[in-house]
Amino acid sequence: MSHVGIRKFAMKEMGTPDVRIDTRLNKAVWSKGISRNVPYRMRVRLSRKRNEDEDSANKLYTLVTYVPVTTCKGLQTVNVDEN
Repeated sequence: MSHVGIRKFAMKEMGTPDVRIDTRLNKAVWSKGISRNVPYRMRVRLSRKRNEDEDSANKLYTLVTYVPVTTCKGLQTVNVDEN
């Protein structure tokens, strides 16, 4: 899964054009090499946050973070309340 694929997925699911990728997710994507051996599946958490920069065109942005799991078998979508 590349950065382009992650951004495209986050834009489609969350509906915000401003997508920011966490540094831990970036390291996990690049951990196996540059062009070959990129991870096929990764568990990520998408969170929609209010933009602190008042000059920005978008009120909200999506933060994509990495969730380490041992296996992707049997995982379902989980909505997490961060309160």
